[in-house]
Amino acid sequence: MNDTLLLLSAATLVVGLAAGWAGQSALARQKLTRERRFFGLPAGSECVLVTHRDSASAHWSIPRHDTLALLGLAAAIETCGAHPEIAPHDTGLQGFGARTEFCVGDPTAHRRLAAHLMNRLPGVAVHPGDATGAGRGDLTIGGTAYRMEPGAAEYVLLARLTAGEGGRPVFLAAGQRPVTHRAAVRHLVRNRARLARRYGADGQFALLLKVVNSQAYGPDVVELVADVSKAALAPPELKGQHRATA
Repeated sequence: MNDTLLLLSAATLVVGLAAGWAGQSALARQKLTRERRFFGLPAGSECVLVTHRDSASAHWSIPRHDTLALLGLAAAIETCGAHPEIAPHDTGLQGFGARTEFCVGDPTAHRRLAAHLMNRLPGVAVHPGDATGAGRGDLTIGGTAYRMEPGAAEYVLLARLTAGEGGRPVFLAAGQRPVTHRAAVRHLVRNRARLARRYGADGQFALLLKVVNSQAYGPDVVELVADVSKAALAPPELKGQHRATA
């Protein structure tokens, strides 16, 4: 009798463990499926990471924070089972949405990023700066200006855009300094599940983030300034007339 009870208990335990493992495996598969849909990265697919060179270097190199941002993206891409390619911003690439794309950099120096902003986010204006370089990278979104205070308050636009020819999303991290690009990629990777729930697998968004006191904290202290999707996606003639300075 005792042996029978022992066998029944063991069998119950095994069945329970198997059911728990199966349930966890199913949840893990569902999570991976949602991530693949959000990033547009089915298993075995290809994507491209587009960056620009460090203007302070005489040779082709990527700014340190941009490099770390790309590494953060590479980890998420590997989780999805996709294959990344790194491409310079000024080389011929496929059209918008042909494959998942991550454009990271300074839109005043990154040609492809600037083109995406102009064509897909007409409500965003990036100031090229005057002859002395003052004001370079300042953002105006929906009539509101966001001016950089180096090391104290720096802004970056994080966007997910769709409706391209191939249906794959294009992600933008367009910031005022490399440290902001890294902060935006961290925000994207860490909050991918929440962003997917809020905007859907096929949704578009544009979020304005502020990196606070980067001279002390690097990319670690980030504030969500606003969801500027409506203003950024609107053609200039449809934007409001409000003017303000951040």
